Amino acid sequence: MTRAVHDIDYAELACASNFTFLGGASHPQELVARAASLGYRAIALTDECSLAGIVRAHEEAQRCAQAGQAIQLLPGSLFRLANGSRLVLLPCDHQGYSQLCTLVTRGRRNAPKGSYALADRDYEHGLEHCLALWLPETEDDLCTAH
Repeated sequence: MTRAVHDIDYAELACASNFTFLGGASHPQELVARAASLGYRAIALTDECSLAGIVRAHEEAQRCAQAGQAIQLLPGSLFRLANGSRLVLLPCDHQGYSQLCTLVTRGRRNAPKGSYALADRDYEHGLEHCLALWLPETEDDLCTAH
């Protein structure tokens, strides 16, 4: 017997919208609506060094809830590290959201418009209220994780 997605508790924890240039194609509200229609428990909007789409995503999550398709929206952001791997940061509370906003601002201020620059040390402190998910980019990243 095949189970439908609706029967599975599933949450997408790394999803980029069209606010990530050349990384995501769909509008934030389309991503939330589709995830809700598939019965996802939650979706994390994690555009690259940005929280720009979270308001549109939140508005869609509210519309979905009113239509009986409740979905939890998790704000977050993705960052590319010097070694090619990626780091997804998801705030655990209001303080974590503040910490993430500070990091995004710092990264954008340190680089020309349209890019960001953060040193490894920028991720070492001040993110105590964020959950960090490391996404390896290459096979070498997987080998060094052990």
